[in-house]
Amino acid sequence: MFSDLSRLPPPVDGRQSPHATAVQRGVGRLLRTRGFAMVTELPLATGRRADVVGLGGGGEIWIVEIKSCIDDFRADHKWPEYRAFCDRLYFAVGPAFPRDTLPEDAGLIVADRYGGEVVRGAPEHRLAGARRKALTLKLVHTAAIRLQEVTDPESLRW
Repeated sequence: MFSDLSRLPPPVDGRQSPHATAVQRGVGRLLRTRGFAMVTELPLATGRRADVVGLGGGGEIWIVEIKSCIDDFRADHKWPEYRAFCDRLYFAVGPAFPRDTLPEDAGLIVADRYGGEVVRGAPEHRLAGARRKALTLKLVHTAAIRLQEVTDPESLRW
C-alpha cells in the first residue's frame, strides 16, 4: 500500500481554514528540517488542543500555535496555558500577518504551504521529567493510532 509510511501527511480534521492549513504544512516542513516529528491537534491534560506539537530527536518538545488572522489571535486567550506543556512555545503566522501584535515572550515562525522560517527564537522553559514523559507518551500514542487509522481504516469496525 505505502512503501514508506513515515511520508504520510498528518490527518486533516476540517476545522482549519485553508490559510491555517497552509501555515500548518509549512510548519511541518520546517520542523522536519530541524529533526522534529509533529502531531497536529494534540489533546493536552487540560482538555485544550495544541495546534502542532513537535518532538525533537533528543526529546525536546515545541508547541506551535497557528494564528490565521489578527481576529484569531485577539479571540484566543488560551495560548499561555501551553507553556506548561512544552520546552519552547511558538506562534506561526502567514507572511502578511502583523507580527508586531504577537507577544515578544514567544517564538515566531512565518510559514506558508511551501515551508517556514523561525523569525524569532522562543525562550526555553524546560519541562519537568514526569510531564515530559507523559506528554511524549501521549504524542507517540496519538501518532501511532492515527497511522493505524490511515493504514487500516476499518480497524475499529471488527
